[in-house]
Amino acid sequence: MTVASMTGFARARGSLGPWSYAWEVKSVNAKGLDLRVRVPANFDAVEVKARAGLSARLARGSVFASLSAQRLEAQGVARINRAALDKLLAALDDVPLHASLRPASLDGLLSVKGVVEIIEPEEDETQRAALEKSILAALEAALDSLVAAREAEGFALAAVLRARLDRIGALAAQADALPGRQPEAVRQRLAQQLARLLDSAEGLDPVRLHQEAVLLAVKADIREELDRLAAHVGAGQKLLLDGGPIGRRLDFLAQELSRETNTLCAKSNDPALTALGLELKIEVEQLREQVQNIE
Repeated sequence: MTVASMTGFARARGSLGPWSYAWEVKSVNAKGLDLRVRVPANFDAVEVKARAGLSARLARGSVFASLSAQRLEAQGVARINRAALDKLLAALDDVPLHASLRPASLDGLLSVKGVVEIIEPEEDETQRAALEKSILAALEAALDSLVAAREAEGFALAAVLRARLDRIGALAAQADALPGRQPEAVRQRLAQQLARLLDSAEGLDPVRLHQEAVLLAVKADIREELDRLAAHVGAGQKLLLDGGPIGRRLDFLAQELSRETNTLCAKSNDPALTALGLELKIEVEQLREQVQNIE
């Protein structure tokens, strides 16, 4: 399966008999799948099936689908609503004419809403079913284009995310290999900290000092954070390889990477490690921003 983004746009047109129609479908980022379908009056059945078709093809994003439909040629029959016209004439009889006003003309009366009605010819069920089928086929064509656009952008995003994850993994490996992480360097730092404690507080219990030294060593150890960073990087690379709607899981992994990086920086007592931790924070933050575009 491929990785897809949540942004795209597509359009598809078609015609059948006297009808011409067009779909416009676009999608943008969202936490879930939010469908908004707009169709002309008397196309409610199309809207229901369109929603089902969109849900089957898309997993995430705010999706806007709009259908426009019109007859290629006017086939309606004009009919004068005599009851409405009679009421209008009766009402005008009670209105005194001012010297500056002219009597109502026939074309003026006929332009009043409701006096002239356009009666559209009725379509039988077979014609209507064929029209709806053709309209939904056009929607599928638009969806094909939309999915292709989202997958093309997702392909480019996946390459960027892989590079980010590789960089995060490389920085974690550099942090693990720092000279300040070696046992002798850690031992020297602890000895210096203990010496400062002894100088500043005479008469401290040696047992308590030993306990404090152990606590300092535990707090300064970033082995677990480095292991988790490596595991999260591997999980992210596997998700990108598997593809599909992986945006939410990638977002969760990015949050975990951020948490481990923050802990690493908080534990750091070595300038070189702190510098690498800050680089890690930048890479993880950029990863989190780009993951928001993945379906």
